[in-house]
Amino acid sequence: MIVDVLLPAALAFIMFSVGISLKAGDFRQVFARPAGLAIGMVGQLLLLPAGAFVVALLAGLSPELTIGLLILAACPGGASSAFLTHLARGNTALSLMLTVVSSLAALFTFPLLVKWVFVHLDSGGFADGIARIGELPAGKLVGSVLMVTTLPIVFGMGLRHKAGGFVARSEAFIGRLATLFFAAIVFGTFFSHQQIILSNLAAVGPATLLLNVLVMALTYWLTTLCTRQPKDAVAVAMESGLQNAGLGIYVSLTLLHQPEFAVPCVVYALTMNVGALTLVFLSRRRQARCAAAVG
Repeated sequence: MIVDVLLPAALAFIMFSVGISLKAGDFRQVFARPAGLAIGMVGQLLLLPAGAFVVALLAGLSPELTIGLLILAACPGGASSAFLTHLARGNTALSLMLTVVSSLAALFTFPLLVKWVFVHLDSGGFADGIARIGELPAGKLVGSVLMVTTLPIVFGMGLRHKAGGFVARSEAFIGRLATLFFAAIVFGTFFSHQQIILSNLAAVGPATLLLNVLVMALTYWLTTLCTRQPKDAVAVAMESGLQNAGLGIYVSLTLLHQPEFAVPCVVYALTMNVGALTLVFLSRRRQARCAAAVG
């Protein structure tokens, strides 16, 4: 119960810290350059599921782990992608738009993608569970995006507009505190599920890590090729690589009653941060080099 309260609260504070760095003009630029938004949705809806299928074949995963990995790939982007995009000095507004749009689209695409997985993997024994996938907790999904992402962002932007001096003085401290909260979430995820993670790390860990790096690298390259905007590429790669693993866990355990399917989701919730933090490091180093060259 404590975790259920503290985790959303920590995520909300992290999104608030992102909000105080944003202006309304940042979102106008997203629509002025819609290519990044389009590539991000292609990455979420097509490249990630296709990548998961290829990785499962290459890794020789069992049918249960393969299904779990494909369920994960059908999930929308995770809330932490905007914060990590912010840390990487990418286009945070684009990342936020992708999170909102992919979460809303998931109400329709998630049931279709998961049902397609079962049909093509000939898993007819789960027909009752598959039927219930159409009963996704729409209110819970939209509500979580609203409460954990949208409202804290709007509050942060409003505070920046109304109390710019206070925000300027406290932004660095709030940013450091948000980073501390993010680290606590990562460690909390591990310790909450350490038995599942450790017992399945050798079997599914390399596959989840390969999927994460493969999709992030591909979407980064495609966005850079199409937009010539490295900050947009960072946002799209983050959004494509960081998934709402909690939704995959919910579907696997509550709707399908198959704990084995939840294993890749739990492991990915940890390993996805490896690729994301690597991109943060590489992006900040690239920008530092550019700034030094200009200076």
